[in-house]
Amino acid sequence: FKLFNQLLSPVMLSTLKNGNIVRGLAGVPDKGPVLFVGYHQLLAMEVPALVEGFLREKKTILRAAAHQVFFVGNYEILRQELSLFDWFSAFGAVPVSPINTYKMFERNEFVLLYPGGVREALHRKGEAYKLFWPDQPEFVRMAARFGVTVVPFGCVGEDDFVEIVLDYNDQKNIPYLKDAIKSFNEDFKGLIRDTVKGDDGNQVLHLPAVLPKVPGRLYFLFGKPIEMKGMDNVLTDRKKANEVYLQIESEVENVVSYLKRKRKEDPYRSITRRALYHATQDPSTQVPTFEP
Repeated sequence: FKLFNQLLSPVMLSTLKNGNIVRGLAGVPDKGPVLFVGYHQLLAMEVPALVEGFLREKKTILRAAAHQVFFVGNYEILRQELSLFDWFSAFGAVPVSPINTYKMFERNEFVLLYPGGVREALHRKGEAYKLFWPDQPEFVRMAARFGVTVVPFGCVGEDDFVEIVLDYNDQKNIPYLKDAIKSFNEDFKGLIRDTVKGDDGNQVLHLPAVLPKVPGRLYFLFGKPIEMKGMDNVLTDRKKANEVYLQIESEVENVVSYLKRKRKEDPYRSITRRALYHATQDPSTQVPTFEP
């Protein structure tokens, strides 16, 4: 974690109840249950920094509700064989399902949810920071039922670390890769989303080919917490549940836009500038960033 953290030098920001944005996680609730709902960066590169940040500052484990495909079949075998790289177990991830979510809420845990799922994490060229959320506000109802606090969040930085050279649209035009992807996805029928209107919203398991860049920096912003306790109307009124869902989605989009704009003001966005700063400061000193 330490080396990874130095490389990415993540900036964590949160929103206080009065709307002020501050550095650190002071605006994030200290006790659960809390549901963090946000944007999934390419190849889920933000997850290690998120987990490390919460362990360090909040002294708590952020439980990721991961896609079920990573716990079955070939993926499960691969994870067991590559145990050193089994991030799922290290991060306390569980298969996303209503039952598992209920259990985590009952234990007052911090739960991480990505409505865009695999589609966002394996997005295509030109789709960075675009949300692919389905019209399914189920997590809103679950949050209301358990009186959970929902925290919308966004993160940016993937485009400062890697560049996609072969995405799904490229790979499906290469006969061998097209057949391999099709065969691989057949094993997960019923587990991956394929019911969204238009192919763009559907999930296809594949591995984008990427080229690394000179590392930039990761930025996170946690929006103002939304108290779901007492919102009993969303349990029976689908329209109301959808309104809250769209509110959360809009907040995530606004947070991402804010971070994309503000990172241009960060004098330490470049790893070179950060390395020079570390060379003259105590290694434990937090690298400065833009003013929120």
